[in-house]
Amino acid sequence: MSDTPSYVLEVDTSGLVCPLPILKAKKALATIESGQVLKVITTDKNAIKDFQAFSAQTKNELLGQEVFDTNAVHYLKRR
Repeated sequence: MSDTPSYVLEVDTSGLVCPLPILKAKKALATIESGQVLKVITTDKNAIKDFQAFSAQTKNELLGQEVFDTNAVHYLKRR
């Protein structure tokens, strides 16, 4: 993804497995204002699908996901 969204808060959930990355993201989203962006770093191999499902269920827009060798980065825009 070449256009990295501007974010106001970053949460690093490296080493945690589902459901902890989602729970930490949900808690962090509650601390930011509507329209602001949260960056979440994960190492859980299922996180890509988990964050897609979380976005669809909560209506917090998933602006993008970047996959690297050992981790992934997710950008969520609070509704």
